[in-house]
Amino acid sequence: MKRCVDKRIGFLLLTLFIVLLFLANLVYGSVDIPCKDVLSILLGGDSEREAWRLIVLETRLPQAFTALLTGAAISVAGLLLQTLFNNPLAGPEVLGINSGAGLGVAVVMLFMQGVLVAGGMGVTAYFAIFFGAFLGAAVVMAVILLLSSILRNKVLLLIVGVAVGYLASSLISVLNYFATSEGVHSYLVWGMGSFSAVSAAQLPLYAVPVLLLLAVALFMMKPLNALLLGDAYAHNLGVNVKQVRGVLLTVTGLLTAMVTAFCGPISFLGLAVPHIARLLFKTNNHHRLLPATMLTGASTALVCNLVCQLPGESGLLPLGAITPLIGAPVIIYVVLRNRGM
Repeated sequence: MKRCVDKRIGFLLLTLFIVLLFLANLVYGSVDIPCKDVLSILLGGDSEREAWRLIVLETRLPQAFTALLTGAAISVAGLLLQTLFNNPLAGPEVLGINSGAGLGVAVVMLFMQGVLVAGGMGVTAYFAIFFGAFLGAAVVMAVILLLSSILRNKVLLLIVGVAVGYLASSLISVLNYFATSEGVHSYLVWGMGSFSAVSAAQLPLYAVPVLLLLAVALFMMKPLNALLLGDAYAHNLGVNVKQVRGVLLTVTGLLTAMVTAFCGPISFLGLAVPHIARLLFKTNNHHRLLPATMLTGASTALVCNLVCQLPGESGLLPLGAITPLIGAPVIIYVVLRNRGM
């Protein structure tokens, strides 16, 4: 009973932390806006300057929501892969899924002469980029799933995933060589990663599919727990392992494609955050671990977004330079703890 109460307190504190981080993302930025004016704008009141209202409602609010959703989405994708492959080092970036999605985006962006620029995409352009990202992610996942039935060694599977990632990166370099300067510039800007690429008008287009996919993941908590026991035990418990694998891979691919298409390649969060959630809540039970991973991922992404604002008026730090600072130490710790795997 006491342990259950402790878990509830942990969820409550984490939720409160997310609320505080969300508000901090609205207050802090390259333009100094007083807290009282930010709150007044959010509540529909007046502000001293109309520009402040536009900054808060059209820039900071969508950016904070995007960070929250992206952190939860990519972290859940990492947790699903770790459970699916029974490997603590599985993740969209390690298994090459991010690179596959990036290759799909590169094909679309570089061959459309750079007209698809982050932040300026219409609905048609978005669907083109999303389709490219999902197709690239799906191809890599299919290869990894096929190899996972052949290679029983976890380390070998990770090596193959890294090799696939390098192969995708090489193909992207070749595409860059033959692309126009506008296409290369657009892809480089996208490749830095950013939560600011989703405008207020595009936010529903991003939020609704992500929330639906997260809801599907929540409904898979019981089969995920069964998979922890192994395929044979899961089958004896009445779980259709093949069907569950198909659903999990589809959800993972769609989440990775959504995040990659809109925000660029987000590295390390999908791999590191599930382990942070395990350390915080000391559980492998997906009934608690999956919601904990969502909340931890959301809070971590909000922290990263705040760190990106540190230069202030001098500009923004690339998101791709910040996420490894949080994720890499966690990965090193996991490797050391599982060095005998």
